[in-house]
Amino acid sequence: MPPGRPEPTTEEATITPISPSSWTYAEEFVAEDDDLAAARARADEVGVTPLGAGAGAALGFLASVVEARAVVEIGTGTGVSGVWLLRGMRSDGILTTVDIEAEHQRLARESFAEADVPHQRVRTIAGAALDVLPRLTDGHYDLVFCDGDKQEYAAYLHEALRLLRPGGIVAFDNALWHDRVADPARRDEETVAIRSLGQEVAERDDLVAVLLPVGDGLLVAKKVWVGEQDD
Repeated sequence: MPPGRPEPTTEEATITPISPSSWTYAEEFVAEDDDLAAARARADEVGVTPLGAGAGAALGFLASVVEARAVVEIGTGTGVSGVWLLRGMRSDGILTTVDIEAEHQRLARESFAEADVPHQRVRTIAGAALDVLPRLTDGHYDLVFCDGDKQEYAAYLHEALRLLRPGGIVAFDNALWHDRVADPARRDEETVAIRSLGQEVAERDDLVAVLLPVGDGLLVAKKVWVGEQDD
């Protein structure tokens, strides 16, 4: 503490929970445009729940920070997260997006077209993620975003670590899972799977992790470079 500065009071030293108004302010800090609104409307039509605006902005930021040229997305939905990712990626970057629902991907392609994304920048693959991911190239990707089957999150992490280059990022949506993950009394299969994933990510020496309280929670981890673990 700098000389002459008074000791903080108990009230000042206590971190208070964020208020609903502040949370909403943060979620809407980076505004979504008409193209994203249209993608969300498509999601409503088919019963898909896309990631929140705050998480989308965080994804776009992360893609920009790593200057992502190659990204994998698990869970295309109707293109909300894909648009955010593509806007953060390099202009020559390619998004490979996987979803078991071909109809959702058709709607996502409409969203990408409305957002003026050149068709050659998106590769849509219809199929189960754990069937598709093993066919992708090791160490080729800058970012892997996971928003698929929550009970498969641990398996997605395994695949992501193989797919990512050193310094690449893996991100998981719904990391707080509607306030259930923080409640130890919640023992349903999806909650337990997400909670276990968070524990594994936090404990791994080959990852640098952070849990961002945006949207429904965004768990982010960087794959460390060789030698970083010993620094």
